[in-house]
Amino acid sequence: MSYHICLVCMGNICRSPMAEIVLRKTLADHGLADLVTVDSAGTGDWHQGGPMDARAAAMLADHGYDGSRHRARQFLPDRWEGIDLVLAMDARNLGALRRLAPAGADVRLFRSFDPAAPRGAEVPDPYYGEREGFAEVLRMVEAASTGLAAHLAATLDR
Repeated sequence: MSYHICLVCMGNICRSPMAEIVLRKTLADHGLADLVTVDSAGTGDWHQGGPMDARAAAMLADHGYDGSRHRARQFLPDRWEGIDLVLAMDARNLGALRRLAPAGADVRLFRSFDPAAPRGAEVPDPYYGEREGFAEVLRMVEAASTGLAAHLAATLDR
């Protein structure tokens, strides 16, 4: 049985797909790829079926990640079944997810797994900004992914 994580942002074209791709690689690097499945979604439906934002994909490619196969999808209430951990990129999406969540659902901010991040730290939306915003997001998701992988390595039965 696999532990399932879903990463969530607003439209599923920038932050959450970047985090999904980085987390998959990080988990593989930590020998956890066979124990953990990762996907992503958005709380909104604007980009369903579309590719990742070109700037996000370019930032990933510049750092050795491949986001070319990503297609955006919406996080709908029926998605809760089979998901062990839902990680929101910011407080707005965290609130939306918690309103949809069934009792007992584990819903947190993604950066809560970055030991260097302050309490309540968010991954900011780079959509309306420039390249540096996407670089900042990549740094944040890499740090949170490393922390999450360490947490999972210590808590999952291998």
